Amino acid sequence: MAGRFRLATFNIENLDWSPSAQDEFGRRLAVLRPQLAAIDADILCLQEVDAQRETAHAPRRFVALDRLVEGGGYERFFRAATLRPGGDAPADIHNLAILSRWPIVEQRQLYHDIVVPWRWTPPAEKGASAQPIDVAFDRPILYARIALAEGASLHVLNLHLRAPRAVPLLGQADRKSSRAIAEGQWLAAQKREGQALEARLFVDRLFDEERAPLIAVCGDFNSDAYDAPARILWGADDPSGPRGLAPLATRVDERARFTVVHAGRKTLIDQLLASPALAARCAEVAILNDGLADEATAPDPILGSLHAPLVATFRA
Repeated sequence: MAGRFRLATFNIENLDWSPSAQDEFGRRLAVLRPQLAAIDADILCLQEVDAQRETAHAPRRFVALDRLVEGGGYERFFRAATLRPGGDAPADIHNLAILSRWPIVEQRQLYHDIVVPWRWTPPAEKGASAQPIDVAFDRPILYARIALAEGASLHVLNLHLRAPRAVPLLGQADRKSSRAIAEGQWLAAQKREGQALEARLFVDRLFDEERAPLIAVCGDFNSDAYDAPARILWGADDPSGPRGLAPLATRVDERARFTVVHAGRKTLIDQLLASPALAARCAEVAILNDGLADEATAPDPILGSLHAPLVATFRA
């Protein structure tokens, strides 16, 4: 590859805008714009990009994102973004976006394209038969193939997996009971791991098609660095194997290896995994977490983000 490039992932924390909250949005811009400038990415993967209507009956579009990048280094970048599954417009919240200095020559979203939706029937209680539940992912995965400056293809998957919050189950009168929480948490884990599996199986197809593909899988995994979703995505017990996806954040000093702080506990839930051909070109990895607020005690509204950007630099 000619020269270096920087690839970053950043959960931008419910990036929203409304005509009635212009001042609040202006305060967010004052915090987020310097963050994006510091990231200085050539390819930027964003999570939690909301979409807005400028008027009551207008279609949803990325008003907040457009205004965030306006006048900055990312304004003229190529863009890929998710749509609401089955629709032709973005969802109101939690869309994914990829911004690239170089052309995006192919893009698609994965939503049960490989792992089909399934049904689960909760265990019967006191002889009453339970109704089966249709289980589907919360949002798509975003894929983009980017033509780098010298012509090589970089495959990028942007993920935002299900958070470890109990899925509300219909028909349960007490949604805070131990049973409801246990079943809801189990179902949340199934969604999270099922979508990690869909991403991994798509990655295997890329390995089938190319001898030494350049693949990056990044985003908010909503789980710790060695939990099941990450291990599924590795594709091997040893992620440095020929088809493994290596977690690049492990190259960061352990004391700084976190992207979220919750009640004093530092966790690495935002990750960047790389195929062997890409990992071999990784020159530097940084997590921009200086001054990161604790999400358990952060004031509302949030001005910046409660996630730290993860940035990797790749050499020729």
